[in-house]
Amino acid sequence: MHHNNGTDSGIGEDRLLTVEEQRRLSLEFFAGWREADQTEFVQLLLARMSHHQHGQINSFLVPMMKRDFIGSLPDKGLDHVAELILSFLDAYSLCQAELVCKDWFRVIQDGFLWKKLIEQKVKTDSLWKGLSERRGWSHWLFRPLDPEDEKEPSFYREQYPRIISDISNMENNWRSGRHVLSRIQCRSEMSKGVYCLQYDDSKIVSGLRDNTIKIWKKENLECVKVLTGHTGSVLCLQYDETHIITGSSDSTVRVWDIETGEIVNKLIHHCEAVLHLRFQNQLMVTCSKDRTIAVWDMHSPFDITLRRVLVGHRAAVNVVDFDDKYIVSASGDRTIKVWKTETSEFVRTLHGHRRGIACLQYRDNLVVSGSSDNTIRWVVCLFMN
Repeated sequence: MHHNNGTDSGIGEDRLLTVEEQRRLSLEFFAGWREADQTEFVQLLLARMSHHQHGQINSFLVPMMKRDFIGSLPDKGLDHVAELILSFLDAYSLCQAELVCKDWFRVIQDGFLWKKLIEQKVKTDSLWKGLSERRGWSHWLFRPLDPEDEKEPSFYREQYPRIISDISNMENNWRSGRHVLSRIQCRSEMSKGVYCLQYDDSKIVSGLRDNTIKIWKKENLECVKVLTGHTGSVLCLQYDETHIITGSSDSTVRVWDIETGEIVNKLIHHCEAVLHLRFQNQLMVTCSKDRTIAVWDMHSPFDITLRRVLVGHRAAVNVVDFDDKYIVSASGDRTIKVWKTETSEFVRTLHGHRRGIACLQYRDNLVVSGSSDNTIRWVVCLFMN
């Protein structure tokens, strides 16, 4: 009896371990295992549990799996990473992000993300850029003139819907025809007619039938400069910050100093009227009634040399456009031709119009052209790589 009692006493002592003590011992063993063994053990436990238990464990695991990485990054000194991530959001998403929690709101405010969003719009959208200059809030963007003039983040948050309202009003005015019409009288004693123009926020530059280029102040439409030198109508022009380049029915291309109005270069190549020209990135392309296209290297406004003459059209070449990949030309022969910009190699001819092509624009691998056949055609994607 005594022996049995001793045995029973030993068994009883093992069974007297509390659940808490058993759990503690299990966790100690568990903590000493490799990660793979721990995972396998948990899988075995889950396999022996009921569906109801699985549901309880799932409700416990789901919150653990959700991590507020935006809120935790600043605590680790990575504020700039959190700001960079949220900077990819559009306006609506940025509004929603502000409501997530105080940490997200603080990241958006401290990172001036509303300001950065407006700056991105101004850099990529000409309408936003024009509004920023016209309304005067461009002063607060990019680099403030004085750091002490920097606005609070709330200023940019409040500014954004005002800009959207401005844009909406402008679009409504265009649709409804509400506008203020201003006229510039370009008539001269000899003839009248405007063949080409370009403008920016301060001036309008026009090429006239009377052989002159006139520069008008946009603010009050006053003619501030008249450039003379062509002996034929000015049919095309383009300007940058320092120079104006024009093409004329006198067959010449001339380069003008935009400040002094003086001719700094005269290019003689085409044997008939120069109908259109485009220049960018030290390259210029001109086209003519003589059916040719001329490609020029622009080392400087004073040093422009002929690189190549492109021949192939069977009528006057009315318009050209180009980028770093392709030169696109349109002609009275009803065709559009494509050439490689770097090598001047002919690529292909695009057909479709039934009459001569009068205008064309090439941008982002899309060509849009207008013709005397009363159609706009060739809104095409060019897979010519």
